[in-house]
Parts: sequence; C-alpha cells; structure tokens
Amino acid sequence: MKRWLALLLLLPLGACGYNRIQSLDEQAGAAQSQIEVQLQRRADLIPNLVTTVKGYAQHEEAVFTQVAQARSGLLGAIQSHDAEQMANANAQLSSSLGRLMVSVEAYPQLKADQGFIRLQDELTGTENRVAVSRGDYNQAVNAYNAYIRQFPTVLTAKATGAKARKYFTATGAADAGPPTVDFSKPPATTPSTPATPAPPKP
Repeated sequence: MKRWLALLLLLPLGACGYNRIQSLDEQAGAAQSQIEVQLQRRADLIPNLVTTVKGYAQHEEAVFTQVAQARSGLLGAIQSHDAEQMANANAQLSSSLGRLMVSVEAYPQLKADQGFIRLQDELTGTENRVAVSRGDYNQAVNAYNAYIRQFPTVLTAKATGAKARKYFTATGAADAGPPTVDFSKPPATTPSTPATPAPPKP
C-alpha cells in the first residue's frame, strides 16, 4: 500500500519514467526468451550427438556422463529463468562438449560420419545464435539497469520495486564460447619430457 501511495505522489513529476521502465523491462524479457529458446535447442541436440558418438566410441563413458550432467544442469537453469545461472550452465556444457570433441579425434570414421558432421554444424549454428541473443539481451539489460539508476527515475523504480536485471555472463565457470575442433589437423601432442636419470649408487 505504501509503495503505491509513493508512486501516486510521483505522478505530478510526469510519472518519472514509469512507462519507460516497463518498456525497457519488456525488451529485456523478450531478449532473454530468445536466449532460452536457443539454449533449449542446444540441449535438445545433445542426445543425438551423444548417441552418434557412442556408435563409434563406446569406451568414452566418463565423457558421456559429464555431458549428460552438464545438459541436465542447463535444462534446470533454463527453468529457473535466471540469466546468470543459464550463462554458467551454458559455459559448463561448452566445456563438457569440448572434452567430447577432443575424444572424437581418436575415431577417424566418426569424424567422417555425415550424421555427426550435420549435428556438429547444427550445434555450432545454435551456439552462434546464442551468442547473438546474449549480445541483444545484455544490451537491453544495460539500457534498463542504467535507466532505473537515473534521477528521478530511481525514485519510481524504488517505489514500484523495479530491480536491476542480471547480465548473461558466466561467473562460476569460464565462458570460453562454443567448442571448436579443426578436423583437418592432427591432434596436438605434448612433447614428452625425458626422465631424469637416477644418480649412480655409491
């Protein structure tokens, strides 16, 4: 009750940007919805990718488990509608997929499989769309957050309970972007360090 009374007192000041706050908040919400759509699409592609890889690499069970756990985490983050959680979960999935793609290097026939190539292309395209949606969302959030901090808009924001939105930025894990593997090059090898000879016995 007190909140709305405070808002009524602000009306003579031209509503102090109330309508603008709502408009910017709606824009940020729409941009977040686009991120969620693309993240859901990415998560939906994972089972088919894992099934295809399993057809050639049955012994990579630890990697499959990590990917499954990361996918489950992403789905849960999407349901939370929390931008920071989604960013962290997406980064974790990228990390797990990166390890999966590295394991693929050991299976030349898999790398040539048309189904695998198609899924790889779809995942890359989806991650590119996530990146575009992330940029649009963060830009919308920046405009909204900046506006509700301005005077006298900050008074309206406080009276109506408008709060700053979270950016889509990974904080719990490094957001390295989509995993990329160049199948045209052999996997990098780490040169082995020669063992230090044991000192002669006295």
